[in-house]
Amino acid sequence: MNEIQRLLTDTIEELNVTEKRDNRPRFSISFIRKHPGLFIGMYVGLFATLWVMLASETLAGSAWLLIVLFAILNLFFFFDVHPRYRYSDIDVLDFRVCYNGEWYNTRNVPTTLIEKILHSPQVNEEQKSLLNTMLSRKGELSFYDVFSLTKQQSIAAR
Repeated sequence: MNEIQRLLTDTIEELNVTEKRDNRPRFSISFIRKHPGLFIGMYVGLFATLWVMLASETLAGSAWLLIVLFAILNLFFFFDVHPRYRYSDIDVLDFRVCYNGEWYNTRNVPTTLIEKILHSPQVNEEQKSLLNTMLSRKGELSFYDVFSLTKQQSIAAR
C-alpha cells in the first residue's frame, strides 16, 4: 500500500466513524420529515382500504391481516442504514453501487487530506504536481480524483 492509499484509507475510516457509517439500521423519523405527503397518503390509503374491507362481508374477517402487514411494512420506513465507505469500492461498478451510490465521485475529499499528501515525503513530486494541477483546474477534488493518482503511479511502474 503506497502513501496515498494509506492516507485515503485513513480519511475514509475517519468519515465512517464521524458519520456513524457502520451498516447498522438505526431508528429515524427522517422519512416523515422528507416525505410528509407520502406518509399521510399511506395512512389515508390504509384507512380507505380498511373501510372497504370492513364494509365487505367477505373481507371483514381478514382486516387484521391488513393492519399487521401495514405495521410490518411501515417499520421499514423508520430505519436508516448508513453504508460504510471502503477504499476497495472506489472505481468498482457492481451491485454495491446500487446500495452506496458512486459516493467516491460525489463526495469531495477534506482539505486536510490534500495537505497531508502535499506535505508527505513518501509521495513523489510528480504526483504532487499532478494533484496541484487537478486542484487548480477543478477547485475541489473527489475521492476518485485522489484515487486516480494511485492508478497513474501503478501505470507508470509498469
